Amino acid sequence: MRILVVNVNTTESMTESIGAQAAAAAAPGTEIVPLTPIFGADSVEGNYESYLAAIAVMETVRRYPERFDAVIQAGYGEHGREGLQELLDVPVVDITEAAASTAMFLGHTYSVVTTLDRAVPLIEDRLLVAGLRARCASVRASGLAVLELEQEPQRAVESIVEQARLAVVEDDAEVIVLGCGGMAGLDSAIRSRVGVPVVDGVASAVTIAESLVRLGLSTSKIRTYAPPRPKTFTNWPPH
Repeated sequence: MRILVVNVNTTESMTESIGAQAAAAAAPGTEIVPLTPIFGADSVEGNYESYLAAIAVMETVRRYPERFDAVIQAGYGEHGREGLQELLDVPVVDITEAAASTAMFLGHTYSVVTTLDRAVPLIEDRLLVAGLRARCASVRASGLAVLELEQEPQRAVESIVEQARLAVVEDDAEVIVLGCGGMAGLDSAIRSRVGVPVVDGVASAVTIAESLVRLGLSTSKIRTYAPPRPKTFTNWPPH
C-alpha cells in the first residue's frame, strides 16, 4: 500500500516531520510518500493561503507519476479535500476530519488546540461543514505561528499544554486534538502533561486511510464528488 501524505505549505522540513509521524503510525507494508506542494506559501495561516494551498495540493497530487492507494491532506482546517475527492478514485483523508472523528471515539467532547487565533474561525467552519462541530467543546489558539512550532518546539509544547489544560478545566473537554499538521509528533509529550487522550491528525489519517484501502472503499462518484466535467481552461496550468 502506498499513501501520499501532502503537506499544505512549502516548508520542506515540516514535510519531513509530517512524513516521519505518518510512517511511525503506518502498518508494516505501508509506504508513506511525503510530498511538498509545487508552489505556495511557507506556512498557511489564513483563507487566501488556504485556497492557494488547495490548488497547489491538487496539482501536486495530480502530477504524481506513480500509482498510489490513498491521499492524506496534512493541513488542519485547510480547503481542498473536496476537489481531491473529485479528481481521484482512491480514498482521500483530511487530517481535520480524521482527528476530530477519532476524538469522538474517545470522549463525549473534544477541544482543538491550534496555532494563531485567526485560524480558530477557519477550523470551526471546517468542522461545521464536516458535521463534526456538535461535539467540539472549543477551538483554542496557542498563539504560536506555524513556523514557530519547528523553531521553538519546547515553547510550542508549553503553549499547547496551557491551552489544553484550560480546555479540560473551563470547556469540559475530554479529549484534545492537535490542530495543525506542524504539531505532528507532539501528542505523547502533551498527553503526559494533560492527562487526557491527545489526538494527532496525521497519525489518525494514516490509520483511517489504511482501513479504507483494506476494506476496498473509496469516495462515492455518483453525485457530490463525481469527476470534474471536461472544460476548457484558460491559461491553466501556468507555464
